[in-house]
Amino acid sequence: MGLAAAYEALLQGHQVDVFEASPEPGGMAAHFDFGGLSIERFYHFICKSDAATFALLSELGIAGKVHWVETSMGFFHRKKLHPWGNPLSLLRLPGVRWADKLRYGLFVFGCIRRDEWPELEHESARDWIVRSCGQRIYDEFWRPLLELKYYEFANHISAAWIWTRIRRIGRSRKSLMQEELGYIEGGSETLVDALLAAIEKMGGRIHLKSAVRSVLVENGRVVGVNIDRKQFAADFVLSTVPTPYVPRMIPDLPPDWKARYESIQNIAVFCVIFKLKRSVSPHFWINISESGIEIPGIIEFTNLRRIGDATLVYVPYYMPATNEKFLWTDDRLCDEAFACLQCINPALTRQDVLEATVTRLRHGQPVCDVGFASKIPPIQTPIEGLQIADTCFYYPEDRGIAESVRLGRAMSRSILDVSVSKQKIA
Repeated sequence: MGLAAAYEALLQGHQVDVFEASPEPGGMAAHFDFGGLSIERFYHFICKSDAATFALLSELGIAGKVHWVETSMGFFHRKKLHPWGNPLSLLRLPGVRWADKLRYGLFVFGCIRRDEWPELEHESARDWIVRSCGQRIYDEFWRPLLELKYYEFANHISAAWIWTRIRRIGRSRKSLMQEELGYIEGGSETLVDALLAAIEKMGGRIHLKSAVRSVLVENGRVVGVNIDRKQFAADFVLSTVPTPYVPRMIPDLPPDWKARYESIQNIAVFCVIFKLKRSVSPHFWINISESGIEIPGIIEFTNLRRIGDATLVYVPYYMPATNEKFLWTDDRLCDEAFACLQCINPALTRQDVLEATVTRLRHGQPVCDVGFASKIPPIQTPIEGLQIADTCFYYPEDRGIAESVRLGRAMSRSILDVSVSKQKIA
């Protein structure tokens, strides 16, 4: 989001400095070196509705690097892996009543077709799914996913947030029976590198390992930022850091605004990433609803984008910082995650593991509970020249590159008086 905002501001003729706390740019879309392979810290894919991504790729001259793949979903349930994600797989799923299957199929179809969401804002996903599909469908398909992602928050997650997730994936299809997802050749790093090159070509400056310690304010207007005791002047500041950092970073915000940022809950995300000698399944993703497995699903990333000869599997964990697993070591997380893979594919052995690692992000997923839209402060703050947004501002959409690009560029476009003079933006 920060890079997209910088790119758009430069197009408008502003002078721009980008400050990134990490040693690499890109935020959650950044890559890392995994045994000689450059891959995403957190997996990404493209859906056919991601218009903001396509527009940016086209502007940067890399639209041709998007590739589409026929992908599939699996469902591990009652100790067996089932095909999932199309009407036929739903009809063939054993152990579920025909009436429940029909209700669930109509529910998903309605989500995909739906374009409006305000009435869902004041209902929990649990109540909405139970009302639409029945208690049995909720218990079989949705309860494990919500509880293993949100734990104590599971019963209060917004129906609007769940609806947009179903709709986005449901609309990325080649046909009724065939899902189709996209990837960028070389991964999200290709987009990040192209953005960096465009920013620097237009005169923007990128400062890595440069955490903003405080935003400087005088007489109710932003005047710059403080980076490790060094001050940078700015006429506008666009903040895209996670909202939990905002109250401390911007002490001049009014108390009621600080309270609004503090009220937004976040959970951590860890990804256990395996490089394996063999495939786990033919599916890109597998949802898990199985007693004894405390993982909501896995992503076999190389069933979307081939990376060398190995199989790459992401096993995502989501949890509040209060959860005891938050303090688990990488080795312990890897052991549990691999045991999950062996449940899905018993032929896997430890000898199939070429490499394993864990990527972690403390504030990885906002808790979008009932009525969440009213919790989100305006992007423009009471401090003149200061805008603040993070991934929770995408609501009801989920985190993703397309939403990051859309909102980051919108923030820069909202700056007033751009025709008067070139302004300096941080």
